[in-house]
Amino acid sequence: MADITLRVNGSEHQVNVPPETPLLWVLRDTLQMTGTKFGCGAGLCGACTVHVGGEAVRSCSTPVSQSVGKDIVTIEGLPGNGLHPLQQAWIAEQVPQCGYCQTGQIMAAAALLVKTPQPSDEQITQAMTGNICRCGTYDRIRKAIHRAAAGGGR
Repeated sequence: MADITLRVNGSEHQVNVPPETPLLWVLRDTLQMTGTKFGCGAGLCGACTVHVGGEAVRSCSTPVSQSVGKDIVTIEGLPGNGLHPLQQAWIAEQVPQCGYCQTGQIMAAAALLVKTPQPSDEQITQAMTGNICRCGTYDRIRKAIHRAAAGGGR
């Protein structure tokens, strides 16, 4: 066990966990931020995507020790008045079916839009590759990303 200080969604948190503990479990179990979902546990599906140091990472395969000193942003910490523009676009395009993968999808899309504010279809495909939607709502995800990029969240 180690005392570790994390900066999550703009707030400092002191946790006492083994340094190799996956960031996902620290967020969900220790800090009670349950918006980040467990999917596969191997970093393959994207349900657990969060931002660490401005990069989209799979929190299930990222040891908490690799996040020390970096800003961590979860779905609960996305900026916006109420809902983030991507969340608004997700609603407008009726993206979710079961909804399980959607937090990871939105976090991957948010990282994309920070780096590429007006992405092409190919850039969206490349950024979202590996974020699996069991319901197959990929076309609606693409439309929602374009909608948010155009400033048309609602």
